[in-house]
Amino acid sequence: MLDCGPGTLASLKRHDLNASPIDTVVLSHFHGDHFAGLPFLFLEFTYVEPRVKPLRIVGPPEVEERVMLLFRAMYADSASAPLPYKLQFIEAKPGKELVVDGTRIDAFRVPHLEYPDSYGYAIRSGDQTIVYSGDTGWTEDLLVHTEGSDLFICECSFFETRLAMHLDYPRISDNLGRFASKRIVLTHLGAEVLKRRAEIELEMAHDGLSIAT
Repeated sequence: MLDCGPGTLASLKRHDLNASPIDTVVLSHFHGDHFAGLPFLFLEFTYVEPRVKPLRIVGPPEVEERVMLLFRAMYADSASAPLPYKLQFIEAKPGKELVVDGTRIDAFRVPHLEYPDSYGYAIRSGDQTIVYSGDTGWTEDLLVHTEGSDLFICECSFFETRLAMHLDYPRISDNLGRFASKRIVLTHLGAEVLKRRAEIELEMAHDGLSIAT
């Protein structure tokens, strides 16, 4: 799972999807819309879909401290008792080789949060490569890390607004010919983008979207 926002579990249930196949959650950064769904997932695995196998959580430095602080803030009673399964926290770092169940996870820094770092990820499994931007402003590094990828999941928060910490559609469109990814799907869609969806030529993500590789 790439990030886990507060509505993630509810969305899975709306689409009749079980959470139990999830073994690893990869966090891009520590803004609430990207990781505040973890406590709900922890309780789901405790009371609704009981598990005994470990749940891995990969993220930037301080991932364990940030996640457990959130868990204690939301559910102090549950966080104070041992879970029936193990939480395994793994700190990702650019240049650090990380392989989980045969899947390679390469982190790269993106301009969003200054501290702790915000990451995008290149996920390689077999002969397939998926790149996830996380939240990011424009950086030429996106071109480097997406080269030759099968799928680039790219944030697109704005249309008219231009910020250093987020991407806007005109900037993505202007650089579209420079990307060497086979497929680009826009996500993290803000109100400006949704309002002007008729002007957007790239594929846009939506809840329940299934992508065949």
